[in-house]
Amino acid sequence: MAGFACFYASANNDMPSTQEYSIQTSVSGRYLLQRPSHSGPAPLLVGFHGYGQTSEDELSLLCAISDSEQWLCCSIEALHPFYTPRGESGANWMTSSHREQRITENLHYVVAVIKRVRESGSVGDTLCFHGFSQGSGMACRAALLGSYRASGLMLLGGDIPPELTVNERAGSIHLARGNKDRFYSQEKFEHDCARTRVAGLPFTATLFSGEHRANEEYCNAAREFLATVYIV
Repeated sequence: MAGFACFYASANNDMPSTQEYSIQTSVSGRYLLQRPSHSGPAPLLVGFHGYGQTSEDELSLLCAISDSEQWLCCSIEALHPFYTPRGESGANWMTSSHREQRITENLHYVVAVIKRVRESGSVGDTLCFHGFSQGSGMACRAALLGSYRASGLMLLGGDIPPELTVNERAGSIHLARGNKDRFYSQEKFEHDCARTRVAGLPFTATLFSGEHRANEEYCNAAREFLATVYIV
């Protein structure tokens, strides 16, 4: 056994050192649009889905909010697809591996989507970001680090990334948590409320009866918040 260990160490020392490189490549992203019920420019509501979900899931959530038909709803799908344990197709925004690089890539992607949507000429000045669960972090980065200034930022079941500085670029903020949410704790929720309060930003905190998902109570609160963001 000792001889094997010595042999392995010797062979391992003779191996060349591993070097890691990265290279840029072209990857197509996917997003969905739900047109408003009226003609002419509309406020833009951009949503980011949770871990293992798709753009259809987030668009359904946005459309479940009453009066969202007054908005141009845009649901952006994460660039990293995979099969969930149930064998369904889903996507995620990033993992801890190469995190900073993925954040930069995601921001470029989101800015490109918003730029294309705005160039259609059907979008007004109001821009609100919505994030659910893992998508909350992406919504925060889009609002605080992206190229387009937000009128509002809505987070459901997900926290504000600790490395971000909360400031006026986020606009008004809506923080929401189900009181039975096992993934977004009450402690994190209260911490995010405190961070927003210290930043001096207008915000609304909603603690509704539910789990790690939207329900009617949440959608009603979200409707009321959107009404304060978009004033005709």
